Amino acid sequence: MSTIELGRPLSGHEPPEVPRGTREFRRRLRWAAVRYGPVLLTYGVLKLAGFAVFMYLLDSAGDFRKKNPRFGGGEHPWNVLASWDGWWYQQIAEHGYDPALEPVPGATGLITLEGNSAAFFPLYPALMRMVSECTGLGLFGAGLTVSVIASFVAALGIYAVTRRLGGHRAGLVAAGLWAVWPGSGTEWSGYSESLYTALAAWACHAVMSRRWLTAGLLTCAAGLCRPTAAALIAALAVAALLSLRRRADGVLRPLAAVAIAPLGLFGYLAWVNYRMGDINGYSKLQDGAWAHKFDWGVHTFKVLTSIPVGHFDYLFARAFEDVIGVCVVLAVPVLTVLLLRLRPPAVLVVYTVLSYLMVMTTQQIFGNVSRYLLPLFPLFVPLALAMRRLRWPSLASVLGTAALASGSYAGYVLFELGVP
Repeated sequence: MSTIELGRPLSGHEPPEVPRGTREFRRRLRWAAVRYGPVLLTYGVLKLAGFAVFMYLLDSAGDFRKKNPRFGGGEHPWNVLASWDGWWYQQIAEHGYDPALEPVPGATGLITLEGNSAAFFPLYPALMRMVSECTGLGLFGAGLTVSVIASFVAALGIYAVTRRLGGHRAGLVAAGLWAVWPGSGTEWSGYSESLYTALAAWACHAVMSRRWLTAGLLTCAAGLCRPTAAALIAALAVAALLSLRRRADGVLRPLAAVAIAPLGLFGYLAWVNYRMGDINGYSKLQDGAWAHKFDWGVHTFKVLTSIPVGHFDYLFARAFEDVIGVCVVLAVPVLTVLLLRLRPPAVLVVYTVLSYLMVMTTQQIFGNVSRYLLPLFPLFVPLALAMRRLRWPSLASVLGTAALASGSYAGYVLFELGVP
């Protein structure tokens, strides 16, 4: 009478041995799921809640149906997500660039030049085009895909930076704050905020981890995304100089990062100016076509002194949107002081302060400052460190309530009651 050995298949065949490389991959995958799964889940649930409220408010009000599809309108609520700047990005993805300074015939007022796609940086529409061609999605779907994926990458980067300063729980809270912050309505839309914030967060994390070449490449890519990358470039340069002073990482790698970092931003601006035949062409386009220009903060001061007395007689006034903008603008210095008390790495401080100053010293549609200041993720750190002390039910209540409210203050107000 034969016996059957325990653990041996009845067929008599040995189970195939799993290759060592496959076992290592599975181990790393399980580790990543345990480490980062809660981050993605936290951000995704909160963002989805706010997005659902945003879509509901758009549909129930219905005002978007009366507007031009290019300027906040469309057949469906989600069409609003790719209007305004989103329309320009789609034009770039489809047709490319033709930089030019074209005067508006007979114009003598604020707007004297025709709008031109060269005002919008190339990385986001390039990824939009690539995703569209690889997946068969239209440019609208491809743009939203890039933004949504980038928003999760940004959440992971914000978590990674905050975790180094305050631990896992604080990192989770910071990722949640990214989902509900004023201006976060653009994270899942045809805008470049998510992509830029993802690059900036991971660039700062690379500096903090002393991976200089990675930081330089990420900063270079950020320079192809938004002009405010100048603040990130300066932050990396300061961090590199401090490293050289301490002689912590040698000389070559920090200097290489400093050399690589500005290539994206300066390269694109140089190309645009060359094509326009004007050494200051990009700035002239922003001023003449969109009335965006450096003014030492005169316009910002006008807004901050008008709204408290109930006056809305400044350029581009949008009452509800501007009140939210004022709250954000006034909150930034307070949060910056709290951040400084934590003695964070210099790269975070320089990036935050310079980004804030760049926005405040520019004449623009003031209500958009909540969007322009959205990438200032280091400001989440002091809040996250304070909120991590809450018990889970209390923390879920606070962030959950903010998520539902964000559908209005971070989405509907920005896209429907203002000009994003």
